[in-house]
Amino acid sequence: MKLKDIKPNPNNPRVLRDDKFQKLKQSITEFPKMLSLRPMVIDENNVVLGGNMRLRALQDLGFTDIDEAWVKRSSDLTEEEKKRFIIADNVAFGEWDWDTLANDWEVMDLQDWGLNIPKFDPVDIDFDPNILPETNYSDITKEQIRAEAEKLASQMLKNHKEIDVMCPK
Repeated sequence: MKLKDIKPNPNNPRVLRDDKFQKLKQSITEFPKMLSLRPMVIDENNVVLGGNMRLRALQDLGFTDIDEAWVKRSSDLTEEEKKRFIIADNVAFGEWDWDTLANDWEVMDLQDWGLNIPKFDPVDIDFDPNILPETNYSDITKEQIRAEAEKLASQMLKNHKEIDVMCPK
């Protein structure tokens, strides 16, 4: 299908800011099969009902032709059903199970895939970074710091702790 034949919805109530838009483009580039699994939905006039940001990302990436499987036509909806679909398609009904995410996925992957890991408020915690007072900070590698930070982030997600982590320079 010619991408130029698909029209963005002028009344699309959703926006995607720069960082999220870049993540979407990265996702399409790295995992284009996702577009077949969750196609854009268009009406009888080729106006997008669901997937306006995917359309914009495809255009921005320079696509001119796309696989037919990336688009689903829905021409039997009333105007009221179209309006409802536009909202319902973008409503997040579920919530994330942070325990499962912390145990089964890598934090960096989740962020790369576009999941917003919540910013945590500072609280008192009992954290021992395993650094002895006589430790020379120049002996600590960036890899060690990153490994400890990832372990702490996973631990915080498991325990639902809301914490800001600050590492010494």
